[in-house]
Amino acid sequence: MTTFTLADLETIVAARAKASPEESWTAKLIAAGPERAAKKLGEEAVEAVIAAVKGDREELIAESADLLYHLLVVLLSRDVALQDVLSQLEARTARSGLAEKAARKP
Repeated sequence: MTTFTLADLETIVAARAKASPEESWTAKLIAAGPERAAKKLGEEAVEAVIAAVKGDREELIAESADLLYHLLVVLLSRDVALQDVLSQLEARTARSGLAEKAARKP
C-alpha cells in the first residue's frame, strides 16, 4: 500500500497550475491571483470548522481535504514551499506549544 502525502499533493498542485485555466481548477485559482486563492482557503476553513462543530466526521474529512488542497494552492501562489512550512513546524516542536505561543507575544 502506498501512502499519499502532502508532498505528493504539492507536486500535483504545481503540475496542474501550469495547465490552462479552462481545464484546471488549480490553474484557474492561480490565474485569478493570490487574493482569490486566499478567499477560497478561508471559505474552506469555515466549512471545516462547521463540520467539526456539527460532529459530522465524513464532512469534516471532506472539508479538511479541501482545506489542505486550497492551502497548497495559496502557498504556491505566494511561492512558499510546503517544506518551508514543515520546517517551521519542526522548529516549533523543540518546546511545548504553550511555551512557543508565549514566546510569540509582543
